[in-house]
Amino acid sequence: MAPLPDGFSYAEWNATYNGLSFGIAAMGSATIFFWLQLPNVTKSYRTALTITGIVTLIATYHYIRIFNSWSEAFTVASKDGGDYEVKLTGAPFNDGYRYVDWLLTVPLLLIELILVMKLPQAETVSLSWKLGLASALMVALGYPGEIQEDLAVRWF
Repeated sequence: MAPLPDGFSYAEWNATYNGLSFGIAAMGSATIFFWLQLPNVTKSYRTALTITGIVTLIATYHYIRIFNSWSEAFTVASKDGGDYEVKLTGAPFNDGYRYVDWLLTVPLLLIELILVMKLPQAETVSLSWKLGLASALMVALGYPGEIQEDLAVRWF
């Protein structure tokens, strides 16, 4: 995990906090909506819509984990009723949750896209395996660069 820089303003911390909260609400409510709509969708598209709900459920879970990690990495306090001060707690912020999320959801989204194209079964299976594995490999290869502290290594 890359270390967090010190010196976040309250506005920066709060914008991230609220953005993560919004993501949790959006993805969670989207999951419910997609699954409630299953009976209203043509049978041939139900598997794709189910996958959409799984993707948003996975995203909701990871947004919750990221939100908790963000909250635990900082203390926010006001001294004597003045401005809020944001300080690092020393607990690490786990940015790896994004990659775990992408490792699961990107292949699923590609498979969903293939399913709605209504290709012949052999082509659907072939493309799903090829694109699913290629996308998982792409995400997995990006993570080692993400966790590097040296910017030159990260860019490589």
